[in-house]
Parts: sequence; structure tokens; C-alpha cells
Amino acid sequence: MPNLEHPAYPAATLLHLESLVPCRESQVSMLLSIFGERQQFSFPSIFIYGHTSSGKTYVMQTLLNTLQLPHVFVNCMEYFTSRLLLEEILIQLQSCSSETEQTSHVPCDTFNDFVRLFKQAIVSQELQDQTLYIVLDRAEQLREMEANILPAFLRLQELTDRNVTVVLLSEIVWELYRPNTGCFEPFTLYFPDYSIGHLQKILSQNHPPEYSVDFYAAYINILLGVFYIVCRDLKELQHLAVLNFSKYCEPVVRGEANERDSRKLWKNIEPHLKKAMQTVYLREISSLQWERLQRDNEEPGQLKGLSAHTHVELPYYSKFLLIAAYLASYNPVRTDKRFFLKHHGKIKKTNFMKKHEKTSNHLLGPKPFPLDRLLAILYSIVDKRVAPTANIFSQITSLVTLQLLSVVGHNDQLDGPRYKCTVSLDFIRAIAR
Repeated sequence: MPNLEHPAYPAATLLHLESLVPCRESQVSMLLSIFGERQQFSFPSIFIYGHTSSGKTYVMQTLLNTLQLPHVFVNCMEYFTSRLLLEEILIQLQSCSSETEQTSHVPCDTFNDFVRLFKQAIVSQELQDQTLYIVLDRAEQLREMEANILPAFLRLQELTDRNVTVVLLSEIVWELYRPNTGCFEPFTLYFPDYSIGHLQKILSQNHPPEYSVDFYAAYINILLGVFYIVCRDLKELQHLAVLNFSKYCEPVVRGEANERDSRKLWKNIEPHLKKAMQTVYLREISSLQWERLQRDNEEPGQLKGLSAHTHVELPYYSKFLLIAAYLASYNPVRTDKRFFLKHHGKIKKTNFMKKHEKTSNHLLGPKPFPLDRLLAILYSIVDKRVAPTANIFSQITSLVTLQLLSVVGHNDQLDGPRYKCTVSLDFIRAIAR
């Protein structure tokens, strides 16, 4: 039995729409109830919010295109000023008109001009007889524009006296939009995150034709079992599913297992999914490089190319400051004389070590160090003489801003600031080269 029913649209169209928006039937049904029939006035403004990759943009585009409703769809991040946004709406509105003649581009500097030009644009009988939908994606950008833009869009139906509905799509809640002076309250609709069952159903629909549905569904189940704890982003999971499926199929392609040998398939794919865990969201390597890594059975750290760590460009003394900070974080204070002084005198050899010093310092993590120790190590590792100028201190601040160093304690300490080095050994090796 179909979940979507509406007397204004054919049952076949609604059935096709339902197949295009899996796991979002309740939200689409709510939107159809709000929209009503084509010629009816809909709610003046609708606010749809939810986390990233919860289907807001896709559902709205699919709904409007499948039902062939006249609409304007604008991404506010692309048209980030009020003038660009208003002019783009008018340009798309002209293309919605059934008239063959297109008017020339007219500058739109204020919202009063937009209302006047908007009324002139809706002159065709087709647009007058049915609701026009203006969808503003990434609507949080409206808060950065003039103070009158958001309240005016919310009551655009009243200002223009036309059958128009404004739909705002956002990742933040309505309470962060509401201006202090008050405004027209839109109808709010929440898109919840996809559950693991929803993700299983959506991802399983993209199975390759050469493999059975059950085989690909078993692969998606394994993928979600590994990544669902750390990643709920549908787009990222789709990327991971495409990227690692060829490795999952290798035993079947070589004839070592059939599609039902789940244990062999799991043992083959498990180490590669663990490698992929290191690049979730980061995109440190391209898809082509990842495929080459899987083919050669290399470690991700051995792959040179797009790693973000190897492409950090720092000033000359900032590199030495970072190396000095790493040495200060991971070497005990009592070893400074031995490592950084040429004439450090005689050092007594002893086998006695404290219990906590038997553990590797890299396992214990970075230790805080004062500013004077950082500068002392810097002066010893740089070949030429370095004066403690304001340039050096400003570069330390820049390293803290880049989160390569972190400040420990409070700023009101009398004995000066203390820092920690937050980068890894591989990062320092790349800088030292």
C-alpha cells in the first residue's frame, strides 16, 4: 500500500515519488499536505532544518521536479549578497514563465525593487494560477545580509499579494534566526538523522547490476558495522561504499569464495576498512591514490601526494620553532644539557631509571614546557644566531592559532606561558626534511 496519497496528483506519480525518496515518506507527506492543490494558497513560509546529509535539499528538489511545480531554487552560499540573491531569483523566475520572450536583466538593489520586479515577472497565466515556490538552500547565510531581508522573505506572499511560498533549508534551528524585533513565524519541519536501518536501505539501492541484491546488502551491513559509530553522513558513506567494494569482491572474482561465504569476504575486507577509518571526512588522499594503495597493499602513511600534513607551508623560523617545541614536549628537561650543549661536561652513566621513564614518551603524550626552554632549544638547533625579536614571538602565536601548539594553563600565570606540541612524529619528520 503506498504511503503517499493526495487527490491532486496521479497515483502513479506519487508512487514514483515515493521510490525516489526512501525513508522520507512522512516528511514528503507532510509537505504535500502543506502545499495543497496547485491553485490553492500555501503557507507563506516554511522552515526545514536538520543535520547535514539528512535529505533536505534532495527531497525538496525531487518533490518539486517530480510533481512539476513551478519553483526557484537558489543556494545562498553561492549568492552571498542580497543583490546577487534577489537578481538570481528574478533570472530563474523568467525561465519559469511560459512566455518565449525574455526581458533584459534589470539591476535589483533593494527589496522594494525586488517586489516590483517580482510582480512584473509573474505575468503569465500559468504562474498566476498556481503556487510558486522559492527555495533558499543554506539559508543561514541570510543572517549575514541586511536586517530586512529575512523578515521580508518570510512574508513575501503578503508583500507581493501573489500565490508564492518561500521555503528555507538550514542546518541550524529557527531560534538562531529569529530577530530581536520579531517577525512572521514560518511553519517549521524537522528532518531527523537517518537511522542505521535507513542507511542500510538507501545504500543497498545502489548495488551494481552484476551482483545480487543480497550480496551488496551484506557488504553494506559490514560497512555500516565498521563506520556507523564514527560517521553518520550519507554522502561520506556512499563514497566509502563505492571506494571499497572492489576489494570486497576480490575473493569472488578470483574464485576463492562465492557470494555466500561471508566469513572469507569479511576477513579479506576487514584490514582495508581499518585503513579507510584513517581518512574518514579528511580526504587526505584521492580516490585514485586509495585504489593504488589497496592494490599495492601499502600503509596510508607510506603514500605520498595529497596528505595534508606534508603540504603545510610554514615560515622559516616557524619550522624550527615547531621542531624545538616537539623536542621540548617529548624529551625530559634533564636531557637538554646532553643534547643541545657542545661542552656539557662529564655525564655519569647509570642504569637506574624511574618506573615511569621506562615507558616510551610517545605513548605518554606531550609534556608542557615553558617559553624560555622553547627559545633555548631554538637557539641551539638553528645554525646562525637568532635575536629574540617580535617576529619570533608572533610566529609562536601563529603556531598556536594553527593549533600546532596549544597553550597550557591560564594567561595570568606569573611564571610565563606554557605550551604543548600537538603534532605527530610523521609531521615533524616532514617539516625537518
